[in-house]
Amino acid sequence: MANIGKSISIKGDLTGNEDLVIEGRVEGGKIELPGNELTIGANGYVTAEIHAKSVIVIGKVGSSVSATEKIEIQSSGSVHGDVRAPRLIVQEGASLNGSVEMGKEAEKTTASAAPLLARTGTRPAD
Repeated sequence: MANIGKSISIKGDLTGNEDLVIEGRVEGGKIELPGNELTIGANGYVTAEIHAKSVIVIGKVGSSVSATEKIEIQSSGSVHGDVRAPRLIVQEGASLNGSVEMGKEAEKTTASAAPLLARTGTRPAD
């Protein structure tokens, strides 16, 4: 598991093939972890588009989030952007401001976008 510490700030794209914990800031661009879990820690702040297998938000996200398995927003977490995943868990006290797409259609759309995103950095037309 990789870790971006709370004193680290990154601007641009992140891609990888291992689980990632973000305690610092990631701004702009995209975070691509199609086969892995992304955790936005309590001190984490992300404004990059997120595409991962599963996403756990404990800190703050100010962009869209898509996952092929699930998105979990814990009680201290906030997401200000659209979310797309087959399963969504929002704990009491969490904040979610944006559209929500769930179920089989979200799973298909997110899964079909992952290979294209990895190759080109663009999503297919909906």
